[in-house]
Amino acid sequence: MQSRGFNGLALISRMAALLFCLLACIAAMVDANGYEYDSAGMPLMAARWAGEPTIFSFRGRGYASPRGLAGAESCPIHCDCPFQWPGAVYCDHGALNTTPTALPPLTRFLYLQGNRLKGLRRADFANVTQLLWLVLDRNQITNELLEAGVLASLTGLQKLLMNRNNLTSIPGPLPAGLNQLRLAYNQISEVPTDSLRGLVNLTLLLLQGNLLKTLGEGAMNDLKSLSLLDLSQNRFREYPRRIPLSVKQLYLSNNSLSDLPPDPFGPFHDLRYLRLSHNNLSDKAVPAMAFNLSSLVELDLAYNGLQGVPWVPQTLQYLYLEGNQIQAFNVSSFCRVMSPVHFSRLRLLRLDGNRLRAADLPSNWMHCLRLLGHVYI
Repeated sequence: MQSRGFNGLALISRMAALLFCLLACIAAMVDANGYEYDSAGMPLMAARWAGEPTIFSFRGRGYASPRGLAGAESCPIHCDCPFQWPGAVYCDHGALNTTPTALPPLTRFLYLQGNRLKGLRRADFANVTQLLWLVLDRNQITNELLEAGVLASLTGLQKLLMNRNNLTSIPGPLPAGLNQLRLAYNQISEVPTDSLRGLVNLTLLLLQGNLLKTLGEGAMNDLKSLSLLDLSQNRFREYPRRIPLSVKQLYLSNNSLSDLPPDPFGPFHDLRYLRLSHNNLSDKAVPAMAFNLSSLVELDLAYNGLQGVPWVPQTLQYLYLEGNQIQAFNVSSFCRVMSPVHFSRLRLLRLDGNRLRAADLPSNWMHCLRLLGHVYI
């Protein structure tokens, strides 16, 4: 009896320790808002209530279910199939050169990041008809070794992550139901006209850290639902004019933009976050009313060549202007009229790293910026 009691307590203690380790390891991959991140540093928000699993790796931690995904089905060799998330198959960080064979038909979330894959074949996914997520970050995949139609054959796919591979162009054609396409930090130098055709449900497109100089004529015409577009860290010298007007978050930081066309953002329906930091923009290159958008919440113009504060809407809440050459502060840039009901909604203002001192601020600036909680100068 004593022996059984000891074994029972030991088992409970071990299970508790494993659970604690699991929760701690998962917590290490999330920020204060509970978001997990892909290998490009972009949040990947999973709907836990809908059974969407963590992207946390279970490699070598002993959480795999002996029975696999669906009772009698086996988990593929070199993979983990945690009982917590039925349908999730973790074959990540295993030095795999090919996709595991005999993937269970009920696989919905397939994790292959951190391997040595160079291509994909249609036969690899012949038995998988319910795949929703395919994570291929940090492999060595090239366009030449993607079998024709291999991605389009995954008709139910919603999220495709291929960050940090060796792609030179967008790997089309793609499944029509895709809502997220993450291709950051590849060697993509072109967006072919037909590569994004039919992606009417796409809401997020990551192309930062590539070699893009322009967007193909009509390449994004079908992206009617696109909400976030990241083109940072590319080689754009001119503002790309063919951006879908549905975009709410537009990131163009770390390019070589030297000017903006007249009214570049006016046609957008609901642009809220605009990042143009680390470019070559000057006062002459920025139209006076370029940022006249009542929908705008955040504007990032840090590390350019601005000498004055640009005109911004009174509804703007976050403005980043650090690292410019600003030497004059005009209240009229924030408030055209000041009254009990007319004032700026700005909450954060970065002016550090310019040619301004606190003593240079006009005496009436607080009447305009009365909601300002953080100012750096």
